[in-house]
Amino acid sequence: MLNYILRRLVISIFVLFAIAAICFFIIQLPPGDFATSYKQFLIQTANLTEDKAEAMTKLVRQQYGLDQPVYIQFFTWIKGIVTEGKFGYSFAYRRDAGEIILDRLPKTMMLALLAHAISTGLGLAAGIYAAPRQYRWADNVLSFFAFILTSIPRFFIALVILYVLVFTFKQQHVTGFFSPEYAVAPWDWAKLMNLLEHIWPVILIAGLGGVARNMRVMRGNMLDVLNAQYVTTARSKGLTESQVMNRHAVPNALHPIIGYQGTVLPYMIQGELEAAIVMGLPTLGPILVTALRSQDIYLSGGALLVTATLIVLGNLLSDIFLAVLDPRIRYS
Repeated sequence: MLNYILRRLVISIFVLFAIAAICFFIIQLPPGDFATSYKQFLIQTANLTEDKAEAMTKLVRQQYGLDQPVYIQFFTWIKGIVTEGKFGYSFAYRRDAGEIILDRLPKTMMLALLAHAISTGLGLAAGIYAAPRQYRWADNVLSFFAFILTSIPRFFIALVILYVLVFTFKQQHVTGFFSPEYAVAPWDWAKLMNLLEHIWPVILIAGLGGVARNMRVMRGNMLDVLNAQYVTTARSKGLTESQVMNRHAVPNALHPIIGYQGTVLPYMIQGELEAAIVMGLPTLGPILVTALRSQDIYLSGGALLVTATLIVLGNLLSDIFLAVLDPRIRYS
């Protein structure tokens, strides 16, 4: 078991390095850099001449290493992360990029994990309920809603909810985690309820698609298990349908769904980022968009690397849990 975990851990490190390299080089593909935007800012706002703005831009490039080749910038960035735990200097926010990311990461993970828990619980329950009723009205209704929820873009759902909250329910404060009167107030029941009023749309939007996916996967697993010979044998021995489901069908159908959880977490994080951008919540999503627009390479690269780390970690944990349940995997 230990050898299996160490092998998966080493593979994960190489995967993260490859993801970091790909993300960093893709970020550098658009023409220009932050210094180019800074030059235009100086010309338009400070009324500097082209030569003076170019001289100041050159100093900025030298100060932050933007005049170096891309591969040197990449290895300098990785070295800073590994040796000092620093993600580089954010040009747009004028702070260490790691501080900005770590400030918003807990909020992002809170929303993503809440959406993940809801989507997993409701999705598994719906799949377990629908499978024994294959092609009946309950199965057809659940399958129809699963298809609809999988097909509709989450940013569109976020826009619809935002429109309804503002123009139908006249809600004045829909962005942020708290209303102004609760922003600096001590924690109490009223502040907790105010927090839930602001975050429920993001959790709902991120979790709806996950409910549909989990329901479809669990339904398919359950149908395979219910048609297996050992389930037929259990029924022939006189076990009730609930005993067959609880003792044989559901435990064996959960094996593939546990491995599938490693791919669901990225879906939840992606849904949270989309919804947070539309709803204006201070999570990783809005700063990632801002960093990409301003070509803030260290902030955008750090945000993408942290998101990729969470994704790889989710897959690693799902592999370990699956190996605990199924000994054949750890010896493969």
